[in-house]
Amino acid sequence: MKLTGSEIVIECLKEQGVDTVFGYPGGTILNIYDALYKHQDEIFHILTSHEQGAAHAADGYARATGKVGVCMATSGPGATNLVTGIATAYMDSVPMVAITANVAVPMLGRDSFQEIDIAGVTMPITKHNYIVKDVNKLADTIRMAFHIARSGRPGPVLVDITKDVTANSAEYTPEKPYETERSTEYIKEKDLEKAIELINHSKKPFIFVGGGAVISDAAKELMEFAEKVHAPVADSLMGKGAFDGRSELYTGMLGMHGTKASNLGVTHCDLLITIGSRFSDRVVGNAKTFAKNAKIIQIDVDPAEINKNIVVDCSVIGDVKEVLKRMNTKIEDHNHDEWLAYVHGMVEKYPLRYNEDILTGPYVVEEIYKVTGGDAIITTEVGQHQMWAAQFYKYKKPHTFITSGGLGTMGYGLGASLGAKVGRPEKTVINIAGDGCFRMNMNEIATASRYNIPIIQVVINNHVLGMVRQWQTLFYGKRYSNTILNDAVDFVKLAEAMGAVGIRVTKKEEVAPALEKAMSLGRPVVIDCVIDQDDKVFPMVPAGDSIENVFDQEDLAKKEN
Repeated sequence: MKLTGSEIVIECLKEQGVDTVFGYPGGTILNIYDALYKHQDEIFHILTSHEQGAAHAADGYARATGKVGVCMATSGPGATNLVTGIATAYMDSVPMVAITANVAVPMLGRDSFQEIDIAGVTMPITKHNYIVKDVNKLADTIRMAFHIARSGRPGPVLVDITKDVTANSAEYTPEKPYETERSTEYIKEKDLEKAIELINHSKKPFIFVGGGAVISDAAKELMEFAEKVHAPVADSLMGKGAFDGRSELYTGMLGMHGTKASNLGVTHCDLLITIGSRFSDRVVGNAKTFAKNAKIIQIDVDPAEINKNIVVDCSVIGDVKEVLKRMNTKIEDHNHDEWLAYVHGMVEKYPLRYNEDILTGPYVVEEIYKVTGGDAIITTEVGQHQMWAAQFYKYKKPHTFITSGGLGTMGYGLGASLGAKVGRPEKTVINIAGDGCFRMNMNEIATASRYNIPIIQVVINNHVLGMVRQWQTLFYGKRYSNTILNDAVDFVKLAEAMGAVGIRVTKKEEVAPALEKAMSLGRPVVIDCVIDQDDKVFPMVPAGDSIENVFDQEDLAKKEN
């Protein structure tokens, strides 16, 4: 049958099983929105308050559901407003398709109104991208975009379509989506055998889990593997939920704000088994001294990540779930009681601490965990509150902690929470933000109200840019250059003005009732939790320092005395 380019776009989205699109219309993409109008009973479109919110919502939807998230924007500034969200998805390997429209082919390259080479702009931050100038190539391009986004190491793909292509007609024949198989072509038997040999000879193994284990849905295989190896387990920020945070083998996060037990455990181990992690600088610290006493095994789907940041002794390239399945059939049960006792001793000796006399960020996070029973989806912005959310909430399952890890995008979490709640409506979704981050994209509360998406926005409000202030306190002689936000902004009134419910919390005993009320209302709620401006995230490793030099508030006090 013959369809216009715009109709082909919609039919291809339906082919791919897309049920939700986040976006913002404009002149060049109007034809697509007109076609979407005719299919609004099949594809739910959410009009965000800003295109960046649309990209973050598509990202959050993808992370919460495992499906490909879809966002749309018009040409020029509409397309460039997606860039931060696309880059966020790229850094964290999130499957997303961004559809933009551009000026007609004869107008390209003429500095036409709202013309931008968005394919050129996004080339470094997409897994692949296209500009479609021929309507006959449109359907196959969209199909391939979805296949690329979800296959291997996932990532965002951009499809830019000229306006005349959206109006022109071509033959369209429905097709089934491409089969997406787990990546196994690089899994070599000799690599598996070498890894198992290293495990068999290890006396002090340590397992480090990254975001690849979440993306691969390898939680079951990972737990079996950890129990067979009988090793302590740490995770990265992106790896939260891949390994049950309540397990006796779990030692907490690794890296700059990781636990002392994890950082010192990795320093003292003789074998580090790294699963689905790219050895980010925030994890590694000083690469020359990282895991200095250990041989290192790296399991990752992306060959480009092997020996990129840390040179390893053994690598297995392939989908994490598939690799662990094969290793679990070959590996014997080990006993490392002495080593585990040593690491557990560090867990008990160096627990995460905070001031229990006043309302603090960690207390708020612990109350969120208690009230939700640990069954919520937690999204975050970036900063102190993000680290507290990683440290003090026990994540039991993958896809329940959604945060910007690689790019560190302030303003990410609120849009992501909208996408997560739309994708998983049965789950309680709570976005934890600092007041600085919340200001960046707080207009998306209006989006939540418009569609009555009952997310809960918790603002850890210290009236400063908390993490930057922490660095200024510790490393910049307390010179607080442009980090104080002590002004007249009232988040409760702002929430009410946008059609949401606003609740202010200033005391510890007010936190649980506020959360319980928010969960009962079935409406968007903003909870403004006012804390002290000098609360800090500990433990901490200075940037570029060895992770064994991790320090906490007690160490700092001793040093100052």
